[in-house]
Amino acid sequence: MSGRFTVTEQVRWSDTDRAGIIYYGQFLRFIEVAEMEMFRAVGLPYSEVFDRLDIWLPRVQIHFNFRKPLLLEDRIQVSAFVARFGGKSLTLGFEVFRLRENDLVADGQVVLACVTRSDFKPVAVPDEIRQRLAPYLSLTDPS
Repeated sequence: MSGRFTVTEQVRWSDTDRAGIIYYGQFLRFIEVAEMEMFRAVGLPYSEVFDRLDIWLPRVQIHFNFRKPLLLEDRIQVSAFVARFGGKSLTLGFEVFRLRENDLVADGQVVLACVTRSDFKPVAVPDEIRQRLAPYLSLTDPS
């Protein structure tokens, strides 16, 4: 998929409930991995970028569609992309596929606000972030 950054993961014992089905909250872990790796791949590792740009990117909205269950040991592909750049926020889109069937099991969006580290006041998304993430900007509606 062009315009998508993808990672491959596996549903582990700690991700599941007693029935061996993924607990819905664990999807956040998978999308966080894809998000962090996408930022790292464009030269913006979170371990450095917040200090250098003096900002935070707190999550202010999370929305997911859970389409099918994942089971213990399912191999998955998690794709991340920029759904939208706002003035003081960016929206990241995510898609989770079960690899053995290439089945879309979940998708959604996370809105990150851009704020100053000192007082959490909203600020414009830095141009460096816009430029570096531009290859992952989706020009079509992901739904």
